[in-house]
Amino acid sequence: MTFVRTRLALDRMASGQLLRVRLKGAEPRANVPKTATEQGHAVLACDDQADGSTLLVIRKN
Repeated sequence: MTFVRTRLALDRMASGQLLRVRLKGAEPRANVPKTATEQGHAVLACDDQADGSTLLVIRKN
């Protein structure tokens, strides 16, 4: 479900724009960056945060 929301956000964006996504849990942390890359987007950052979440930065291609 997390990637569905991420993809909807990416679909509304122009090429080259950045999207910041906060992920919670191991499954989204593993799957969202992988799927974004498979769809041709660039994952610029994937940083673990002190609260246990992960901050992901994606550039839409």
